[in-house]
Amino acid sequence: MQAVFDDYVAAAGLATELVNTAPGVWHGEDQLPDDATLAAFVGAYGLSGDGDLAAVHELRDRLRAVLDLRDEEAIEREASVLVGRGLGTVGLEPDERGRLQWIARPAADATLADRLALIGGVGVLGALRTLGPERFRDCASDTCSGVFIDTSRPGRRRYCMPDLCGNRANVAAYRARQKASGGLPDVQRQQRPPR
Repeated sequence: MQAVFDDYVAAAGLATELVNTAPGVWHGEDQLPDDATLAAFVGAYGLSGDGDLAAVHELRDRLRAVLDLRDEEAIEREASVLVGRGLGTVGLEPDERGRLQWIARPAADATLADRLALIGGVGVLGALRTLGPERFRDCASDTCSGVFIDTSRPGRRRYCMPDLCGNRANVAAYRARQKASGGLPDVQRQQRPPR
């Protein structure tokens, strides 16, 4: 798989997803514990190949360090190092409509971790150029240490994993409101008919 500079959203998504598989985000449970899980993860992004799990874990830590940065120059410098790690060639190729687009292809001997570094680095650089460093954020959940790149159009994303962290925050807020108001809504407090 190559990295398309114009499609930084998908590449930034890969970077965010990879970083948020770490045990620190999942309260000690690694979401990439073995080669089979790694193969399924990269397969979801159209990648294949045998991977060195330890090298991917090391890359995940490096990507996390980049996403934790908030300084534009530091983000650019560190993401460029990641891109260079797996870069083979850069060129223009036509897309499905025949328009030319910038493509970064991995080196022929690039490892899986190198290819992930290339794609993740391109995603980080594209998001930085297009959206700015203020879109590199920490998860708003009190119980999560995840980070993400907000590539949404309005730029109001708050959670690293909206389906998980966002839902947990909404449930916690609902329970807090219920506790503050004295329990369940009036409709549910009414006597139920006997069975």
